[in-house]
Formats: sequence, C-alpha cells, structure tokens
Amino acid sequence: MAEMALLIVGAIFVNNVVFTKFLGICPYMGVSKKLDTAAGMSMAVAFVLTLAGAITYIVQHYVLVPVHIEYMQTIVFILVIASLVQLVEIVMKKTAPALYKALGIYLPLITTNCAILGIAILSVQNDFDFLQTVVFSFASALGFGLALVLFAGIREALDLRQVPKAFAGAPIAMIIAGILAMAFMGFAGMVK
Repeated sequence: MAEMALLIVGAIFVNNVVFTKFLGICPYMGVSKKLDTAAGMSMAVAFVLTLAGAITYIVQHYVLVPVHIEYMQTIVFILVIASLVQLVEIVMKKTAPALYKALGIYLPLITTNCAILGIAILSVQNDFDFLQTVVFSFASALGFGLALVLFAGIREALDLRQVPKAFAGAPIAMIIAGILAMAFMGFAGMVK
C-alpha cells in the first residue's frame, strides 16, 4: 500500500508529466485559457490515459512479448490510443455536447498527445505490473490535470490584470509555465 501511495505522489507531484517529463505541452498551452475547458480536457485525458495504460499493458505482455515483436510497441500503442480517443469523442459528443464543442480541435489532438504514449511506454520501461500500470497512468493523468487547471486558473486571473503589451499572450504564458515548473521542482527528491 505504501508503494502505491509513493507511486501516486511521485506521478502527480515529483515526476509530473508536464513539468519534469515535458510531455503533453501542446494541450497544456492550447487548452489552458479557460478553467472549464481545462477541467474538461483533464477528465478526457484521465479517462483515455488510464484506459490506454491498462490496454497497452495487456497488449505488451500478452501479444507483443509472446510473439517477440516488442519492436512494434510504439506503432501498436499509437493505434490503441487513437482508437480510444475516437471512442471518447463519440461518447462525449452524445453525453456532453457542450464540452465536446468547448474542446473543439483539442479533443482529436489527444490522439497525438505525447503524454499518453509516453506514460504507456514509461510503464513498460519501469516494468510495472498491471495494477501499478493503471495506478501510474491515472496518477499521471491527475498530475497532468493539476498542471492544466493550475495554469488555466492563473491565465484567467491574468486576463483581469494589465500585462505589459510586450508580454501579453504567449510570452507571459511561457513565463508562468516556467515558474510553475520551478515550483514543482521543489518536490524533487521526495520519492523516487
């Protein structure tokens, strides 16, 4: 149980997928202008990432390894992730049309979100068992969501402030992203 708690804390804070692995930067910068959109994207990524972790574990250990085609891992994982994103898109379109419209182009971009593929590959590289893979995937998604929601909240607050013209838009967003990454570096060394 303690090992799982360390895995969760490590994935959310210490080894945050955005701030330490630099994965998922495109949606991090693109969807973080509004808090509700960021929260919706976080939930979609959490669902896809957790499911992708479970399915890629099964595919890796019960298909690729027994057939000795581990070299196909990246291509197979990309196909699994793309299929899952299509499933999420169909379900979201039917159940949450407002969120589907709010996410717009960013929902299909989950397919190319390197955080999802990166976490699936990291799970294999760390030789996690099935439960560890699912927990690590979900905790990494929570870390991604935390980063996205924090950043979106700060960007919404900045909309109410007067930012010098030279820093308005992307420049101030990059500065804030850097400051958040440095803040998360404070967690370094807490867990492996």
